[in-house]
Amino acid sequence: MPYGLSRKIRIAFILQALLVSLAVLVGGYLVTQVIRHGLEEVKLQEEAAHYWQARAKHPGKPPPDTHTLQGYLWLQGQPPDGIPVALRTLSPGFHELKASSQRVLVDPQPAGRLYLVLERSQTERNAFWFGVVPVLLVLIVIYAVSWRTYRVSRRLVWPVNWLARRVSQWDPRRPDAGELAPERLPAEVKGESLQLALALHAMAGRVAAHVARERNFTRDASHELRTPLTVIRMASDMALADPELTPRLQRSLQRIQRAGRDMEAVIDAFLLLAREVDVEPQSERFDVGDLVRYEAGLAEELLRGKPVELRVSIDGRHPLLAPPRVMHVVVGNLLRNACTYTDVGLVEVTVSHGQLTVRDTGVGMSPDALSRAFEPFVRGEHGNSLGLGLSIVRRLCERCGWQISLDSREGQGTVAVVRFS
Repeated sequence: MPYGLSRKIRIAFILQALLVSLAVLVGGYLVTQVIRHGLEEVKLQEEAAHYWQARAKHPGKPPPDTHTLQGYLWLQGQPPDGIPVALRTLSPGFHELKASSQRVLVDPQPAGRLYLVLERSQTERNAFWFGVVPVLLVLIVIYAVSWRTYRVSRRLVWPVNWLARRVSQWDPRRPDAGELAPERLPAEVKGESLQLALALHAMAGRVAAHVARERNFTRDASHELRTPLTVIRMASDMALADPELTPRLQRSLQRIQRAGRDMEAVIDAFLLLAREVDVEPQSERFDVGDLVRYEAGLAEELLRGKPVELRVSIDGRHPLLAPPRVMHVVVGNLLRNACTYTDVGLVEVTVSHGQLTVRDTGVGMSPDALSRAFEPFVRGEHGNSLGLGLSIVRRLCERCGWQISLDSREGQGTVAVVRFS
C-alpha cells in the first residue's frame, strides 16, 4: 500500500522535524545576531562611558589599549595625527569596518572625540559557542527524539498494517479467515488490534458461509426447479398429441406450455442475477425480431376486450449474441406493463438499429413515479404497482451490458428503450 498508514506517519514526522528545525535555525540566527551586534554595542558604550569618567578624574589617562579593544582620542583644537585615516571621516555612532572585521564606536564629547575599535574575533567565538553550538545540540536532540518517536509509532501501527495487508489479499468470493485465527496471530497484535482481528475473522467466516450457501442455492435451485418444469412440459406435450382433445383443453394445454417456458426463462434470469459478476452468462445467437414476435403473441391475451392495438414493427433481421431467456424476461415484462396499463389506444414494439422500443398510450407516470420506476414494488398515483418487474429488467440489462431508459408523461403513455449496442 503506497499510501498506507506507515507512510503517512513517516511523512508527518519528517514535516514536523523540518518545521521544528527551521524554527530552531531562525531562533539561533537571531541569537547570533544579538550576540554579534547587541553585545558589541553595549560593550563599546560601556567602555566609552568608563573612559570619560576616568579621564575626568585623571586628565592624562590614555585611551583603552587591550588585545581586543583599541582606543584613539582626538582632542579639540589638536591635529588628528594619531588617528588612523580610516577613522577620521567616520561620523558619530557605530560603524563596521568590513575590510578588517572591526566594530567602531565614534563617541564625541566636549573635550574631544573618542574612537573605540573592537576586534570581532572574540565576539565571533562567543556567537559560535552561545549561538551555533546550542542550535546544533538542540537539532540533534530533536532528530533523536523524532526518530525514537517514529520507531515507537511505527511499532504501534504495525499490527494495523499487518491486518490491512492480509485483508487486501483476500478473495472476496472466498475470504481466507484462517489467517486471522487467534492461534495464528502474531504476538504484536494485541489490544484494539486484536479485537479488530477477531472481528474480521468472525466476519470473514460469516461471509464465507454466506457465499457457500448462495452457491449451493444457485446449484440446487437450478436443478430442483427445472425438474418439475420438465415434467410439466413433457406431460403437456403428450397430452397435446391426443387427437380427441377438445379445442378448449388444447388452448389450456398450450397456455400451460407457454407458462412453463416463461417460468424457465424467469428461473434462468434469477439464477443469472444470483451468480457472481465475473461469471459470464451462457449466450446464444438469436434473432431479436423472432423473440419479440413470440412475446407479442403472448401479450395479445392481455388485450382481449380492450380497444387497444398491438403493433409490431421490425426492420429486417437483428441477430444478437446474448442469453435468449434473459431477453424473453426483459421483453415480456415491458410488454406486460404496457398492455396492463393501457386501456385504449396503441401498444407498439419496434426493433431497429440495435435497440428495442416499447411505446404505449396508457396512464403514464408522474415525474416522481418515473424517478422511482426501477425500484421494487413502486406504486403510482393511480394505484398501479410495477412489482419487481422493472427492477429485475434493469438488473438483467446491467448484467448483460445493455442500457435501458424510460420516458413517461402522466396521461400520455410511456416509452421504454433497451439498447444492445
